[in-house]
Amino acid sequence: MTDQTPDMNQAEGLTFPCEYPIKAMGANEDNFQEDVYQCIKQHAPEVSKEGVQIKTSKNDKYLSVTVLVYAQSREHLINIYQDLRELDSVVWTL
Repeated sequence: MTDQTPDMNQAEGLTFPCEYPIKAMGANEDNFQEDVYQCIKQHAPEVSKEGVQIKTSKNDKYLSVTVLVYAQSREHLINIYQDLRELDSVVWTL
C-alpha cells in the first residue's frame, strides 16, 4: 500500500522553500504601497523595499504592488494572503 498523503511542502508545482511573488492591487493612494509592504514584512522579514515592484493602471486609478518573498511553505503563503486581504485598501491579490 502506498502513502497518498500529500507533502505539505509541495503545492501546485512548487517545492518549498522557494522565491514567490506576492501581488496585491488597490487604489492608487499614498499609503497603499507601504501598507502592503509592511503586511508582507511581518511574515517575511527578509524582504526589502528595493525588491518591491509597482505598476500603475492605465488611468492611474489603481496600483499593483509585487513583493518577492522566500516562501517557507504553503501555509506561509496562505498566512500572508490572509493578512493582505484583511487590509481595507487591498481589492485583489494574486
